[in-house]
Amino acid sequence: QLQLVESGGGSVQPGGSLRLSCAASGFILGDYGIGWFRQAPGKEREGVSCISSSGDNVNYADSVKGRFTTARDKAKNTAYLQMNNLKPEDTAVYYCARSFECSYFPHSYDVWGQGAQVSVSS
Repeated sequence: QLQLVESGGGSVQPGGSLRLSCAASGFILGDYGIGWFRQAPGKEREGVSCISSSGDNVNYADSVKGRFTTARDKAKNTAYLQMNNLKPEDTAVYYCARSFECSYFPHSYDVWGQGAQVSVSS
């Protein structure tokens, strides 16, 4: 069964950090690109970061550039999204997803994680 399982969400104060994990099962995560998306209440899902299958192409949305970092650990078959200097506007449900490319088009992704809530408030 192809599956992505997310963990690491939570509540932090502004300026805090969280690391989301996205563990793959049923396939080799390193053979695919991984995208990170988020969806805040009442808003559309937006792309946050993506990394291509080769790892040569890594992209960040302007809203998170310089604060978020995406990485993969092939030995653990897991991807990560390190989020630093979090802001209240980062509050959303975060999703990881599988693709063959680095893209912010959700239809490019065929396997999605269940989502992880990130809440940033003082």
